[in-house]
Amino acid sequence: MHFPVNIPIGRSFIPVHFVCETLAYFLGYRYYIYLRKHTTDPINAENRLIIFIGAAFGALIGSHLVGVLEKPALLSHFDLIYLMGNKTIVGGMLGGLIGVEVTKKRIAVKVSSGDLMVYPLILAMIVGRIGCFLAGLDDGTYGNASSLPWAIDFGDGIRRHPTNLYEIAFWIVLWVMLKSIESHRRFSDGSKFKIFLSSYLVFRLVIEFIKPDYFFSFGLSVIQLVCIVGILYYYKVFLYPSKLIKANA
Repeated sequence: MHFPVNIPIGRSFIPVHFVCETLAYFLGYRYYIYLRKHTTDPINAENRLIIFIGAAFGALIGSHLVGVLEKPALLSHFDLIYLMGNKTIVGGMLGGLIGVEVTKKRIAVKVSSGDLMVYPLILAMIVGRIGCFLAGLDDGTYGNASSLPWAIDFGDGIRRHPTNLYEIAFWIVLWVMLKSIESHRRFSDGSKFKIFLSSYLVFRLVIEFIKPDYFFSFGLSVIQLVCIVGILYYYKVFLYPSKLIKANA
């Protein structure tokens, strides 16, 4: 396979990464619509829309803010193009979380709004990361050089950890695990989303050590610091896991 993978159209081409990213949004949203039709949603359609807007606004700010801070050495060249061209999923998720919580407080919604989004988000992340993998070096989500038998040459002659594939595997395992738990027990309100996000933050905290990130002198990157903040916010998930799952009624 030659990277990046593109779809030729005459003398031009469409990046498969762009196609996958677009599909991720589309499929994730359609899956959400399907689940909402087959689930009793305690949040009405109007409030759902308002929460979506709050989540999108928070995710937009968070993804670009953390993306810009990810490479402190380039901040001296800061401009609008640099701001819009740098984004990260960790920042987007935590920014979206803040946006949702602020919005829910303003419209007085106290029940969980995230549980219904967990599986659609996982599906979207899997499709999106397929695009990241096929983009090769252009996407910047590859890992450090490696001699492991599954290491991949993304086009520069260096075999690297396919960290984007590791993430796809993580999402599949998480999906299966959550579905398995639901087949025997039920999650308390909001617990499924807490497990979803907190486990991803732990995964990213660990996986960043084998990625060519900018690390501070104390050995952590900006993304890892953001992950730690998110993990501390969800500390109860790790201290009291038994409160997340209940026996079926």
